[in-house]
Parts: sequence; structure tokens; C-alpha cells
Amino acid sequence: MSTQSGLGQDRIIRVLVAKPGLDGHDRGAKVVARGLRDAGFEVIYTGLHQTPEMVVSAALQEDVDVVGLSILSGAHVPLVTAIQDLMKKQSLDTPIFVGGIIPDDDADLLRKNGVAAVFGPGSSIGEIVEKIKTLAK
Repeated sequence: MSTQSGLGQDRIIRVLVAKPGLDGHDRGAKVVARGLRDAGFEVIYTGLHQTPEMVVSAALQEDVDVVGLSILSGAHVPLVTAIQDLMKKQSLDTPIFVGGIIPDDDADLLRKNGVAAVFGPGSSIGEIVEKIKTLAK
């Protein structure tokens, strides 16, 4: 079971996996969510067609340690930016990782703008698990 130290207690790392935008393909998000659950994380999967407001609301309500966004539509930069802006307005300082078909230049821009990690096709669940463990500390 994956835990993190929190005020002297071990607790399960909570991860929100969201599909913002109009992208209708969620196989990858479901594979990641299942892999994270198998690794001992508590995963909240929001389903398809989430607005940035819905993603941030879920992150707040679920008190997650990390937010994962799966975006295959090509709208990763504006969607992530909108989510980051809303998180700032809510004083929510939760790390974000992004997965999907993201060109290298856009991945660099996302990281430069505060995204903690970008995972493309072929990324292993183990790699994602290890990154989340470091982000949740």
C-alpha cells in the first residue's frame, strides 16, 4: 500500500484523474487509474467531458494530493491553464501531472508553467507511480 507521512500518520495517497474538455477517449485514463489503484493509491476518476470548474471542484471536495489530467484533444495548454488559474483562485496548491498526446514543445511549456510531469504514450505505470509518490510528499 502506498502511503505518505502526514503529521506523524501514514495515509493513502489520493489522486484525482480527470478528462477535461471534449475528448471522448478515456481508455488511457482508465488504465492509469486502475494501475494507480493497484499500486495502493486511492483514485477518484471524474469521467469524460469535465469542465475546468468541475475538475477543480472535485479536487477540492476530494482533498486530493495530486491531480492527473488526461487530454488527447490537442487542447492541453488552454485546459491546463484554465485549471491552474482556477486552482490559484481557490488557493489550491496541488501538483498536476498531464498525460496524453502532447508535442514536446507543448510538454516543455506545460512544465515551464508549473505542471509537475507530462506522460506520453508508452509511459509505464511504474514511472507514473514513482512520480506521484515524489509529488505527494
